[in-house]
Amino acid sequence: MSTPFIREVLPGDLEQLQLISRQTFTETFAEVNTAENMAKYLAEELSLEKLSAELSNSSSAFYFAAEGERIIGYLKLNTGHSQTELKDSKAVEIERIYVLREFHGKNIGQLLYDKAIEISKGKKADYVWLGVWEENQRAIRFYEKNGFVAFDKHIFRLGEDEQTDIMMKKKL
Repeated sequence: MSTPFIREVLPGDLEQLQLISRQTFTETFAEVNTAENMAKYLAEELSLEKLSAELSNSSSAFYFAAEGERIIGYLKLNTGHSQTELKDSKAVEIERIYVLREFHGKNIGQLLYDKAIEISKGKKADYVWLGVWEENQRAIRFYEKNGFVAFDKHIFRLGEDEQTDIMMKKKL
C-alpha cells in the first residue's frame, strides 16, 4: 500500500472526477434518500457538463486524494462569487470533502481537510466555512474536532427533497 497524497484535479481528469463524485455521494447518502432523489441529483449536479463548468471556474478548485494511481477521495473549494452562500472575499468555502467508504477512518478526510486549510491560509482567508447535512453526524463530529462551530442553517436540495444543512465556520 502506497502513501496517500493530494494532487490538483486537471481538466483531463473530468471523467475521474465524475466517477469519484458519484461513487462517494452514493456511498454517503443512498441509504437514507430515495432512489429517485439520488438519481435526479447525480444526473443534474454531478453531470460531466456541470463538473466541467465547475472545474473551469477560476474561483473553484478541486483536489484528488490518491493512493498510487487510484483516486480515493476529493475536495472542492470555492472563493469569492463561487461560494454557495456567503460570497465573502475573506473566506473560503469547503463545498465538498468526500472519501470512498473503504478508506473511512484512514485519515484521508483529514489529509484533504489539511490541504483545504493550507490553501485557505495561503489565500489569507479570515475563515473557512461549509454546510453539512444535519443528519450526517459523522461529518459534524469531524468538523467539530477540527475546530468548526455552527453559525447558521441553509437548505440543500437533493432531487425534490429539501434538507437542512448546518453551516459551520472556523477562524484562521
